[in-house]
Order: sequence, then C-alpha cells, then structure tokens
Amino acid sequence: MLDREGFRPNVGIILLNQRNEVFWGKRIRTHSWQFPQGGIKHGETPEQAMFRELHEEVGLIPEHVRIIARTRDWLRYEVPEHFIRRDARGHYRGQKQIWFLLQMVGRDCDMNLRATDHPEFDAWRWNEYWVPLEAVIEFKRGVYEMALTELARYLPRINHHNRYLRAGMRPSHRERNSGPMPLDAPLETTATPPDGEPPN
Repeated sequence: MLDREGFRPNVGIILLNQRNEVFWGKRIRTHSWQFPQGGIKHGETPEQAMFRELHEEVGLIPEHVRIIARTRDWLRYEVPEHFIRRDARGHYRGQKQIWFLLQMVGRDCDMNLRATDHPEFDAWRWNEYWVPLEAVIEFKRGVYEMALTELARYLPRINHHNRYLRAGMRPSHRERNSGPMPLDAPLETTATPPDGEPPN
C-alpha cells in the first residue's frame, strides 16, 4: 500500500532498557543492524502495527513495554533504486514512518527473535542511545537522526538527570555496548537491502 507519492506507511521502534540503552538488531544472515520496523497493514493504526511488529521481530507483547512517546508526523526516507525490486521501480520511492519510543518493563529473556516462522533478526544488543546513527545504512541516517532527536526529550530520567539533554549534544565517540550478540558479528553497515525493500 503506497501513498500518492510512492511512500509506504511504516512504523519504527526505539526500545529502551532501564539504562536508556536502545535495542539494536542484526538482520538475519547479514552484518546489517537496525531498529525494528515494518509496514502498516490496511485497516491498522500505527499503534496496532507497532505492537504487531514488536512481537513478530522481537517476540515482545504489550505487557512487556510501555509507550513513552511517538513522533508527531510522518518521517520519510527514499530507497536507492538499486535496492528496489524491479517490479516496484517507477512507483515505489521509500518509506514514511511513525516512530515509537518504548520502555522495556519485561526482562531480556522475554525477547524471542524466532517468534514467527520468518524472523527478521538473528542477534541483538543494547546500544547507547545515539550509537545507531554511526552504524545504520546511509540512506536511513537522516530519518534515524530526526526520530532520535525528536524523541530524546522524552527519555526517562536516570539519577534525576538526562545526560544527553544536559550535554546538549550526542556522544562524540562510540560508547560501550552491552547485551547478547555473536562474537563474530561486528557492528557495521553493508549494502544489504534493508527490511526487504520494498515489502517491509
């Protein structure tokens, strides 16, 4: 389902743990990492699509998270033509997304990357909030920056302050990562078509 401009409605998910680190998933059988995201089906609201994608890609249910905020408007990115399936070229341009900021209230062990028969990720990690900007594939970087910047003001306070907002800038170097991940899976970008463009 495309809009008149050729953008597919989509949701993006920024999932926080109690340290304000974000979930970062490795796309299955690639070295490409990204936030969970997926298309909005006909008749779904963005929130309904978000909870469906959260379960399909991460294995979590609504009871495992709480919604902190969402972006006010659609954020768009265009997909380079060589990533687009031939049968979609000429009318598909990219994705328009509503982004949700969620906080995990469940446990790490509640996550299940194989909740469906068609998993999107085969590994995951917790990253510092701004680190994904350094690692996401280039054509998504702009929309990631817009989403992370708009939602940063809603980050829960830890020890009565929010260090990202107090500093007035994002960290200038890659900080320590934590969480389970394969030892042979470096954090890097590749030319892998992200999210199965265009279907997801």
